[in-house]
Amino acid sequence: MTRSTSPPSGEPVREPRRESLRNRLLGLLLREELDRDIVAAAGDARLDPELARRLWRALGFPEPGERQAFGDADVAAFQLVTAAIQSDLLTEDTVLRLARAMGVTMARLADWEVATLVDEMERDVEVGRADSRLGVALTLAAELAPRFEDILVQVWRRHLTVAAARMEAIGANDTELRTTTMTVGFADLSRFTSLSNQLDDAALGTLVERFEERGADVITVGGGRVIKTLGDAVLYVTVDPVVATRIALELVSNVGARDDVPAIRVGLATGSVVSRLGDVFGPPVNLAARLSHVARANRVLVDDATAKALGPDFATRALPPRPLRGFGDVAPITVSQRRAFRSR
Repeated sequence: MTRSTSPPSGEPVREPRRESLRNRLLGLLLREELDRDIVAAAGDARLDPELARRLWRALGFPEPGERQAFGDADVAAFQLVTAAIQSDLLTEDTVLRLARAMGVTMARLADWEVATLVDEMERDVEVGRADSRLGVALTLAAELAPRFEDILVQVWRRHLTVAAARMEAIGANDTELRTTTMTVGFADLSRFTSLSNQLDDAALGTLVERFEERGADVITVGGGRVIKTLGDAVLYVTVDPVVATRIALELVSNVGARDDVPAIRVGLATGSVVSRLGDVFGPPVNLAARLSHVARANRVLVDDATAKALGPDFATRALPPRPLRGFGDVAPITVSQRRAFRSR
């Protein structure tokens, strides 16, 4: 792939040319002219303009006002919403909830992609393959965006299949689908605040990405599901306390014990959780976080419900009670893997 743009490398990109490049980039990404305001777009789709505005806000976009910020693809999307509501397939409330889910997910994905590609852009500019980030972005948008869009849809279909199968396995009725018993794991980096004050932005970003990547690999391979990452922490769930505990110990031994990542602490709690918009809520989520915060470096603390589900492969020891915000005095239980006995 050739990534060169004129003027020659090193010559500053003047503002009129920069504006032209921005417009070309917008055109490559949206692939259409934006020639309607939101009232006109909603009218063409036979969608109530107020609902269109609520939908737009739910997707995470700023109020468009009277700007011509909509094109044919936006009208087509509004038409799909109109058809779904008119056919009674979906209610307005469901549409807005789905829009919020898509908006949050896609916004984070887009930010993640751009931040990742910035490193590639910087390298190209440094070695003279392009004169500016904007020039590299233009080439990437032209050559990679269409391919990535196809990959994105396929990955979404795969995840949708997994999520549907998971819901089928969890329960047979609506109540069970929304609320179920799970073990929640919360793993966070020890001394992260003080460490972040000592690192520059690049080093801090590398550390966080390394932790999230390795942690997600351990959780996924171990049979868990990553719910979200929070920079210095990762939240995961499983339906089996034993699986959750094995993952926690693996996180400590294969992630926190490495020299290029600080020590980590893991808290586990088992109980009823509610699933909403790709997240989980309930006392076990909060308790797992509280336990991780009082754990020593590279240690795993569990609640009583989790400890009772563990078999003879694990060694547990109750610690003295201590106050945990929102739960009163709790006696955390430390857990470790029993070593297999070997005869001489």
